Amino acid sequence: MSVIHIIGAVIAALLFGYLVYALIKAEKF
Repeated sequence: MSVIHIIGAVIAALLFGYLVYALIKAEKF
């Protein structure tokens, strides 16, 4: 894998994790 693919995967993982965190946080309220 190239560096661009690795960076893209990391960014996608961070965005997905933030989305899940936001959904969980919204469910609690």
